[in-house]
Amino acid sequence: MICEILSVGTELLMGQIANTDAQFLARRLSMLGITMHRQTTVGDNPGRVKEALREALSRADLVITTGGLGPTEDDLTKEMVAETFGLPMEVHGESLERIRAFFTSIGREMAANNAKQAMIPRGARVMPNRKGTAPGCIIEAGGKIVAILPGPPFELIDMYEQQLEPYLLSLSDSVIASRFLHIVGVGESEVETRLLDLFHSDSPTLALYCNPGEVTARLTVMCRRDEDPAPLLDPVDREIRRRMGSAVYAEGIDVSLPKEIVRRLAERGETLAVAESLTGGMLASQIVDVPGASRVFLEGCVSYATEVKRRALGVPQAVLDADGPVSEACARAMAEGALRISGASWALATTGLAGPGGGTPETPVGTVFVALAGSNMETRVKRFQLRSDRPRVRAMSCLYALNLLRLRLDEMET
Repeated sequence: MICEILSVGTELLMGQIANTDAQFLARRLSMLGITMHRQTTVGDNPGRVKEALREALSRADLVITTGGLGPTEDDLTKEMVAETFGLPMEVHGESLERIRAFFTSIGREMAANNAKQAMIPRGARVMPNRKGTAPGCIIEAGGKIVAILPGPPFELIDMYEQQLEPYLLSLSDSVIASRFLHIVGVGESEVETRLLDLFHSDSPTLALYCNPGEVTARLTVMCRRDEDPAPLLDPVDREIRRRMGSAVYAEGIDVSLPKEIVRRLAERGETLAVAESLTGGMLASQIVDVPGASRVFLEGCVSYATEVKRRALGVPQAVLDADGPVSEACARAMAEGALRISGASWALATTGLAGPGGGTPETPVGTVFVALAGSNMETRVKRFQLRSDRPRVRAMSCLYALNLLRLRLDEMET
């Protein structure tokens, strides 16, 4: 099945917000074996929406639209789809009652224009919106399928997972099974070199997806709905783990290194504190973004200024004078200070130069030190030389700090 995504919204077209809807849909649809040919973005212009829809339908079996389902006059996605197929718009009574109930639940009276959101093309399969007011719908006509989804990501994701994906799965007896292996601390080119011959496999196929400091290997195989894909995936899975060793830190879709750290520390009944300089609170933020982080995360200190490193964390003035704030000695003292002050099981520290200025020949921009202190171990410090922009240097510093702890936990559990 060939699919195109049609994103509707002037705010998307003008780059005012990122199109995370299309990113999510493309990733999830590929896991179903649906071939993605194009993604198109148009503003809130009825004529252009209709033109883009007709063009997409001329090429694709499935067109998924996002956005344009609000109550205002320029929210016309459903109307343009209905016109394209020659269908009248009708009030969907159940949707109208849901919208009224939503406003009642928040103590507000429904505005008259919100009733527009309950208008649906005749004969469409309605997808109720459990997270908002605008229902989606599915239209099957002329051998084509159009799925209309809301624009807000949390509404779209829920509607896709609970309603559209099960519908798409019901269209075929075959399914695409995927397995995701997450690799950290090894660059994309190195991962590709180690796994090169595995890319020639047809079943399962292997693909790499990269983020700063991290690579995800996706194994994909097509099988019958009633067939267990594990025997097809397991041999290549084992070979990847053998070649990549401890760099493989987790398996799954909704996985990240912060989630793994929180999960593992919670299982061990251990706690964590952080001391941050160049990451400026980003490391703590990544940890507390994980549900359940309160079970393991005690506190964080953003010691951005040199004086704060001394005053808040107890970094010796002699270390700051002799080695400077961007040094192995300073990172070690920061981690040990955070461990001592917090009483946590573990403490991580970050210091470095994110740039773009401030470097020296001895300590160029991109120099990063991450440190791990624990109650029953010698403090570990790692130096990295990162060549990227400021946001990526900071993000990768967080990743490498967490990985330092992850590797220590691996050692203790093997």
